[in-house]
Amino acid sequence: MNNDIDASWHYHNGTKHPHGRLMGKLHTYDPAFRPNPYKVYKDIQSTVLPLDKSPSTSALIAISRNIEQEVEQIVPDLNDLARILYFSCGITKTINYSRLGDVEFRAAACTGALYHIEIYLVCGNLPGLDAGVYHFDPKYMKVELLRKGDYRRVLINASSNNIEIQHAPLILIYSDVFTRNTIKYQTREYRHAFWDCGTIIANTLAISSAHKMPAKVILGYVDDLVNSLLDLNTEKEVSLALVPIGFTKEAAAQEIPVIPSLNLKTEPLSNYDFDDQEIQKIHQASSLTSGREVKEWLGVSPKIKIPSPMENPISLDPFKENKIPSASLERIIIRRGSAREFSREPISFQQLSTVLYYSTIGVSADFLEPYGCSLINLYLIINAVDGLQSGSYFYHREQNKLELLKGGEFRQTAGHLGLDQDLPADGSVAVFFMTDLEKVLKGFGNRGYRAAQLEASILGGKFYLASYAQNVRVTGLTFYDDAVTEFFSPHAKDKSVMFMVVLGKKKS
Repeated sequence: MNNDIDASWHYHNGTKHPHGRLMGKLHTYDPAFRPNPYKVYKDIQSTVLPLDKSPSTSALIAISRNIEQEVEQIVPDLNDLARILYFSCGITKTINYSRLGDVEFRAAACTGALYHIEIYLVCGNLPGLDAGVYHFDPKYMKVELLRKGDYRRVLINASSNNIEIQHAPLILIYSDVFTRNTIKYQTREYRHAFWDCGTIIANTLAISSAHKMPAKVILGYVDDLVNSLLDLNTEKEVSLALVPIGFTKEAAAQEIPVIPSLNLKTEPLSNYDFDDQEIQKIHQASSLTSGREVKEWLGVSPKIKIPSPMENPISLDPFKENKIPSASLERIIIRRGSAREFSREPISFQQLSTVLYYSTIGVSADFLEPYGCSLINLYLIINAVDGLQSGSYFYHREQNKLELLKGGEFRQTAGHLGLDQDLPADGSVAVFFMTDLEKVLKGFGNRGYRAAQLEASILGGKFYLASYAQNVRVTGLTFYDDAVTEFFSPHAKDKSVMFMVVLGKKKS
């Protein structure tokens, strides 16, 4: 089914704003009915994680540095594991709202603050933690034991002997609980699954980099094997991505362990229990079913064509590495939030340059080979940046230059493209993460739809961190799909929007 790309087009076109036919026009959401954002296991053995929030390295260094696997052992201990999990999706602040009571916000942005992404871990023996399959509970900062023993061989087999997973002492698995997000966003939730997973993974990659541990995003795996290992009810929850972390010379057991059903008791995954069949269809259509299919899926990433020659190039001026803001990654993650208002004041040219450069150096992923290539193009509407003409722009990542596509005042247009909201109109810069979806699907099949969404949101997560490191605020927004493509055409002809963020100054 992965090669029948009509499934991706059916889902993508059907979930476009404003008239996607898979979206209910009369749907409403009352935050008072917000689902419980935690998966709660009953009667299960757990290990409380120690939490050390002390600073390590600069946020900009952490998001731009790629630590590759080498020959030296790099095995996280319990304290490292706690920091990786906390700074990926732990609770960083609690705000009381009159109607909702206390709302616990986490380390990474999430659409609607609905927190539908769960993290599991599969590990060999780590200092302070026995080999096993665990679930991370962010509310109480603990890991809960689902299976005792070393099950890494299951993931090695599921990924068709992926080299990073073979040598990883720790593998994180990210999953999506559908109905926690469909309650507000309906069928479009499957896009949000990768958006919200990607912003978490951006944090995971950054905190792993800060600890000088190799980490890589893996999408090439047999879905059913991973879901079975986690004992997921796949009508309600599915795995989305794997991230192996660290390096060990000690091989996992050669024999593939038996995976009996666990039938562990949990509280209801959501108090909203409508199963969206269109989400089930696109997920099944983009699933890989065998090691052979995984091998066929992997390969050199398709190169997204950029119109040439470049006109009106503008060289960017990012902070040099020895002069970048010193704000630590940990401090930035704890401070980070999603802006609710912007002041219309300009950000500096160097601030924008720094965000673009340090956020886009590369994402380590099995679908982005060689390292540094990308499925995503960045289109910008610049409203207020010191030293830059207002207008629409394209970012040439390999040359680190901006190209002015059209000069003019486009605040009103930006607001319209961002679903008729004030934030894109008031912000300094609106950034649209776009791809040639036809080319991606031809290269990767329906799995490519997951890949493009995920890479865009990982980049968006890096934008959050790079911006907050410079006291620039950010928010992620949704958009009118075809209107964005039309506005940036002919340059963006046939490209599809995967993600959107707005940068700006905080309104005092």
